[in-house]
Amino acid sequence: MHYLMITNQLIIYTDGAARGNPGPGGYGAILMYGTKSKELSAGYRLTTNNRMELMAVINALKVLTKHHISVTIYSDSQYVINSVEKKWLDNWVKTNFKGGKKNKDLWLEYYRLAKNFTIKFVWVKGHAENIYNNRCDELATTAADGNDLLIDEEYEQIQNKLL
Repeated sequence: MHYLMITNQLIIYTDGAARGNPGPGGYGAILMYGTKSKELSAGYRLTTNNRMELMAVINALKVLTKHHISVTIYSDSQYVINSVEKKWLDNWVKTNFKGGKKNKDLWLEYYRLAKNFTIKFVWVKGHAENIYNNRCDELATTAADGNDLLIDEEYEQIQNKLL
């Protein structure tokens, strides 16, 4: 299957992974604009898959130097896509995440960053024939399996409070 890149559009592919969920995790992202591309990844010693899916999106947005542009983000995470596209996140923010919605720290960071862009999410089937999603998965799992893993401080603080 061949995937065409739209030349005047910023395209981002993202993926997250966790070994054990919770366990060591990582994220991967590919940013593409015209003929240019950039890969991002990082691994964490203790986290969840959903946090890594979100972290991929957040870190991709963080590296952008131009604001107020259109961005299309391809992800295999229905958690991320539905939360944004179905406006669940807007409601969570309005109610201050009432009911203990998870990943408040990351959702608030995404919410703040997203105001700088016009973002459209597109779901792609994970572990299928999409070369960019597969590459993001490779980046995420390699990062999760790496050495010198980062600390997902917010997640570990919450876990320590529960024990």
